[in-house]
Amino acid sequence: MIHNQFQRIFGATAIAVTLTAFCPVAARGADSASSSLACATDAVRVSRRPAEADRLFRSEAVEAEIARVTALLTNPKLAWMFANCYPNTLDTTVHFRRDADGRPDTFVYTGDIHAMWLRDSGAQVWPYVALAERDPELREMLAGVILRQFKCINLDPYANAFNDGAVPDGPWMSDMTDMKPELHERKWEIDSLCYPVRLAYEYWLRTGDTSIFGDEWVNAVKNILATFRDQQRKTDNGRYKFQRETEAATDTRSNGGYGHPVKPVGLIASAFRPSDDATTFQFLVPSNFMAVSNLRKAARILTEVNHDEKLAAECAALADEVEGALGKYAVNHHPEFGDIYAFEVDGFGNQLLMDDANVPSLLAMAYLGDVDCDDPVYRNTRRFVWSDSNPYFFRGKAGEGIGGPHVGYDMVWPMSIMMKAFTSDDDDEIAGCVKMLMNTDAGTGFMHESFHKDDASNFTRDWFAWQNTLFGELIIKLIADGRLDLLNSLD
Repeated sequence: MIHNQFQRIFGATAIAVTLTAFCPVAARGADSASSSLACATDAVRVSRRPAEADRLFRSEAVEAEIARVTALLTNPKLAWMFANCYPNTLDTTVHFRRDADGRPDTFVYTGDIHAMWLRDSGAQVWPYVALAERDPELREMLAGVILRQFKCINLDPYANAFNDGAVPDGPWMSDMTDMKPELHERKWEIDSLCYPVRLAYEYWLRTGDTSIFGDEWVNAVKNILATFRDQQRKTDNGRYKFQRETEAATDTRSNGGYGHPVKPVGLIASAFRPSDDATTFQFLVPSNFMAVSNLRKAARILTEVNHDEKLAAECAALADEVEGALGKYAVNHHPEFGDIYAFEVDGFGNQLLMDDANVPSLLAMAYLGDVDCDDPVYRNTRRFVWSDSNPYFFRGKAGEGIGGPHVGYDMVWPMSIMMKAFTSDDDDEIAGCVKMLMNTDAGTGFMHESFHKDDASNFTRDWFAWQNTLFGELIIKLIADGRLDLLNSLD
């Protein structure tokens, strides 16, 4: 089912492009009947970008990258989809301005939900960081995202999503947790505190700009440390609890809002997954791996930029503690796949074997750099999650991939297909992933949150900027990795 919202947002402002723009056969001037037939389905493809006047943010570097990549791609549909998807975050979700002190301040919608998730916003703008050196305005916009994220963390480090200002009648103000009007939702997820550090670190490496690492940054790190320590639950259940009146079990927490008990072993409890679904066993393994990586990134910034050796040492020590606990509790001895990483554990010996499509996931750990792609346990895990042994792996007539309880049975998330391609070194596997992504857009030219394994026209969320920009990131990476011929060989 193609949602009306897609047509309302994009269809009304669509821009026609010529046949020659995306049909190489026509561009060469071929006049045979077979050539005409080959391009019939691609003739006058319509750009799904908003009209230029309606785009929220323009980057010359991004526009140049679109032109560069589409000129290299000879597959007309792939070029069309890239041109639609890659700029989608800038076109439709980025609200750039300056705060009262004149500093850049960027609020980023997740798409059809007009709130800013720390995770999604960090992932949405991530592919543009590589271009920041070439475009001062893009660099300022990215700095604004980072600074806004620090402010959000300091407002409430347990919240996952924020409003653009106070919204007293927000949809989740009745949740039984410490809600504030500035919060869209207050679901505690480890990765919400990791994505801002990941983005700030990469921005710093790419640009050398240290202006973002002032008092707001230092306070954010202190809040991250305090929250992670609190949720190690060494002496009690910690400061956070959450309940919601709902029919969906994954939208609330058991045991008075504290969730399933955990044994204090050094791991960090995450009440919710990156999908915003409640965890079963609260030590969410991929998120703990992400915490280790980003605590070490924070420690490096604190050392080299802030010269705060004490706070840096605290970050490094916590990273070492969590890493040590992962080594003891995160591995499962699987009878078919060998040693694999469990998805969730509780410290008592219970382990949940599955994977969810949302990132961080077990599959995505190598994409994020949280484990080495050649780690034998990761390689075994990768085989496990892309198999029928993973209860949330679905295979059907339209495609195959990982889903999760957020949408439910038989719904494949394109994000999982992209993660498989990102973490693969096998040309056939990569080609299969890209073809599947191209064949499951339901003719819209965009990625969706999920599609039914047997019918790609049955999909959820027609405006989900993270998946769109991630698709653009994947195509750029494959070209950079020398796989342009592979992409151009797809039919």
